[in-house]
Amino acid sequence: MAFAFKAAGFDPVDFHMTDIIGDHTFSDFVSIAACGGFSYGDVLGGQGWAKSILMHEENARPEFQPFFACPDTFALGIWNGCQMLTRIAELVPGIKHWPLFLENQSEQFEAGVSIVKIQGDTKNPSVFLHGMHGSSLPIAVSHGEGHASFKHQQDLEAINEHCLILIRYTDRGSVTTRYPFNPNGSSEGIAEVRSLDGRVLAKMPRPKQTFMADAGSYVPKEKADQRGEFGPWVRMFRSARR
Repeated sequence: MAFAFKAAGFDPVDFHMTDIIGDHTFSDFVSIAACGGFSYGDVLGGQGWAKSILMHEENARPEFQPFFACPDTFALGIWNGCQMLTRIAELVPGIKHWPLFLENQSEQFEAGVSIVKIQGDTKNPSVFLHGMHGSSLPIAVSHGEGHASFKHQQDLEAINEHCLILIRYTDRGSVTTRYPFNPNGSSEGIAEVRSLDGRVLAKMPRPKQTFMADAGSYVPKEKADQRGEFGPWVRMFRSARR
């Protein structure tokens, strides 16, 4: 994750939950990228990580709440980081209709490569996906709990109404729930959700594993010549930098 942001022109800093609970502050930072992380992140589908934020009311919670409230910050959560963000919805404006990401319908860990389509909102673009709408791209998947699950049907309707689903799993170009093209069975092919203002993005597939050109098992020669050392997912990190 740090390398992906570094390649896009950021100066990444490795920050741990133990730093934050230990009274270190990230108030001077403009962005947060929450990675996968087994020590906190894999406890009950991200709940352990989320509770370590919500229940530390003297240090961690007062760090995260004003960060998300600030209109000049942005955040990315991938895999366990995605699960964590969905569990701290009370701290993040504009995500109250987000799903939780629960056990895959296959009831097993799924790892491979999926093809996803980016269906961006051109009127209110995501910080991370500016200019990428319409693209269909391969991306690494590796998770046991990626099934987007809604408590109420109205929540799914609301996120569709506000274009909060920008990335969906596809099969031959069409959005799908069919396994294995959709590795977790999420309804409407949901692979990712964003906040209402586009500053926060949470996704289960892993662009950081597939943003180098050499990660592509096959790339047409003319595309390879255009891209150089990076694959198309580097655009996501450059979009955030922009």
